[in-house]
Amino acid sequence: MTSHSRPWSDIYEEAGIDWCDKEAAAQLLENCRSAMFAEWCIECGDIPVNRAEQIVKAQPRWKQFNEQMVQARKDANKAKIRLESIKMRAMEEHAKQANYRAETRLV
Repeated sequence: MTSHSRPWSDIYEEAGIDWCDKEAAAQLLENCRSAMFAEWCIECGDIPVNRAEQIVKAQPRWKQFNEQMVQARKDANKAKIRLESIKMRAMEEHAKQANYRAETRLV
């Protein structure tokens, strides 16, 4: 148990759900990247593909989309680190309790 009397399993579950949501958001953006790019190229009209690609990649919305995608991946990675940190803290707490029990038996 933590100092706030919440079981580590509850804290881990909460962090796990947060990571899951953020991972899904990052994957969605990454998976939609080529579809968005194609859609924006089509908006350019009947011009050569390489010209449409150049136009789309020069637009602020392409930069914003990529920044959003990278930020979503960063958020997911931070959530995963938090999840692993909680798991390690719980393991440390269990080890401390086991050591304490062993020490009290020796005294």
